Amino acid sequence: MSTLVLIPARLGSTRLPKKALADIAGRPMVVHVAERAASAGCGRVVVATDADDILKAVEAAGFEAVMTSTEHQSGSDRIHEALQKIDPEGAADTIINVQGDLPTIDPDAIRKVLAPFDDAGCDIATLAAEIRHDDERTNPNVVKLVGSPIGPERLRALYFTRATAPWGEGPHYHHVGLYAYRRESLERFVGLCQSVLEKREKLEQLRALENGMRIDAEIVDTVPLGVDGPDDLDRAREILGA
Repeated sequence: MSTLVLIPARLGSTRLPKKALADIAGRPMVVHVAERAASAGCGRVVVATDADDILKAVEAAGFEAVMTSTEHQSGSDRIHEALQKIDPEGAADTIINVQGDLPTIDPDAIRKVLAPFDDAGCDIATLAAEIRHDDERTNPNVVKLVGSPIGPERLRALYFTRATAPWGEGPHYHHVGLYAYRRESLERFVGLCQSVLEKREKLEQLRALENGMRIDAEIVDTVPLGVDGPDDLDRAREILGA
């Protein structure tokens, strides 16, 4: 596979303004993400942004960036525009979407998200980690992946929810918001209308499931820190030595 790693990073953020540029150990957060994506060695790394300040910061750090619209409602829409701009010939057949607010993401996790594509029937690949703390099971901010095991380290996604599911004894899985798309799957996904359950749960991956697309998840050991607010930023700074 020819793989392209795209990092959507917008300037606006309700809880943490300009968080993509937040300083962590002397470098902007989005640069940390780009460094980890490059370390994964999966392919060309490009930041897709809506802000000139982010583009300049990324390029100053020696990485590639491309400007995209300020009107996009999701990261998948943003990376789709970026893909058209930087690879109009269609050289890349696989796209990894690494969120720009994951400064502690393990490069090995980025590599692992490609593993489900060893099955030709998989349209979209993602990651999941078993929930170890009881409070996370009932936390609506922790998205759960409900899936059927199709291997020792893989699940076929049946549903994603903010509720505690499934019922009964057994593990629950925390969905890690890192995706890999076959190019044709990304093209199809961004062309679909928002679905009923997507709007209800506020989870765009449900749009794919509701339209018959197959999502498989590789099971990993840990969940990367997502920086949503000031407390998360403080934790990231502690972890990365700032």
